[in-house]
Amino acid sequence: MKAAIYKSYGPPEVLKIEDVEKPSIQDEGERVLVQVHSASVNPFDNLFRKGYLPTRLDNGLFRPKERRLGIDVAGTVEAVGKNVSRLKVGDQVFGSCLGSHAEYVRPLQAGITLMPKNATFSEAAALPCAALTALQALRNVAQIKRGHKVLIYGASGGIGHFAVQLARYYEAEVTAVCSASNLEWVAALGADYVIDYAQADFADNGQQYDIILDAVGRRTFFSCRRSLTPTGIYISEHVLYPIYHPVQLLVASVMGDKRAKVHLTKPNFEDIDFIRGLVEAEKLKPVIEKRYPLDQIVDAHRHVENGHTKGKVVIEVQKG
Repeated sequence: MKAAIYKSYGPPEVLKIEDVEKPSIQDEGERVLVQVHSASVNPFDNLFRKGYLPTRLDNGLFRPKERRLGIDVAGTVEAVGKNVSRLKVGDQVFGSCLGSHAEYVRPLQAGITLMPKNATFSEAAALPCAALTALQALRNVAQIKRGHKVLIYGASGGIGHFAVQLARYYEAEVTAVCSASNLEWVAALGADYVIDYAQADFADNGQQYDIILDAVGRRTFFSCRRSLTPTGIYISEHVLYPIYHPVQLLVASVMGDKRAKVHLTKPNFEDIDFIRGLVEAEKLKPVIEKRYPLDQIVDAHRHVENGHTKGKVVIEVQKG
């Protein structure tokens, strides 16, 4: 099968399309063999490909042990393990699985579920990582409630545009911060107020928020403190979370401020299936800026790496 492989850390050009052995689920009862139709590119893919120190500690100091990237997948079930009960051959599925920039993957049953009936493969592949991150940050960490005032910084990005929709779903008052070119479509997602970050700093507007979600990791907790209510919560989705979060938390803790929170997304069937339900109920919809075929994986990585993606970037491995 074809797969995007990287054998050394570096820029997008280290990625090559190669023929590799098709995976097998023989004797692995909880796994499912999926023919990949679509996947997506996330900032974490770039993080691993570049070889930032925290990722090297897990994936090899000098060269990657796991040579395939991709954590979101949508495709068709080709085979199921003996202990798989929820899925059958022919099902269209989506969810979380390492190495999805390839023609086949073998996710655990617990990491995937049936695709939303009203979604394409590309739309389904755009959902898992970013939508789960936004959901768990708002619902689990910040414990969002009806009437909360929520500010989403980086509201036009992968995580941010889902966060706007989810905050609206939970009946919060949503303020979205993004660039001028994105204000109109982000407002259409459900934001009550929009701010062009190049024209105004939300921290200077005198407003206080129950939740501030920095969906792109470009603000510090300390630059947001005065914009939080006394019981408010600040969450940063900084890609360097293993270093970035503990430093902020330590300093904030020393100062006696407990409003900065750690968040690490945990894929699970219940939340992925919850996302499926929201899409089917038309409460959540991915925005896809660009689609690339697998053989243009370098261009896809380069686009995401530049840091101004509108919504999601999808890899179309197979049409259909």
